Amino acid sequence: MTLEDFKQLKGTSVKFFVRDIYLPDPSAVLSELHVDATLTGTVVDLSDDARDERAAFVVVQVDHLSEPCIVAAELVEKSTPVDGEGS
Repeated sequence: MTLEDFKQLKGTSVKFFVRDIYLPDPSAVLSELHVDATLTGTVVDLSDDARDERAAFVVVQVDHLSEPCIVAAELVEKSTPVDGEGS
């Protein structure tokens, strides 16, 4: 993922696996979901240091989770919300 791609993620709907969550602990998220869930949410913030692509993280707000998730930017995919369904 290039720096420009990373910068364009803010406000974008993305999806990712529970196992790819950096924070909070994936087991805490699993207590709110089922094991095979692929999460969909909106990128609400970007990590401060995106100069190193391996250190680029996104903060994703997921409906029905009490805390936002922090995930490596390279592990999220852009997602299109289904009509009538939130992100």
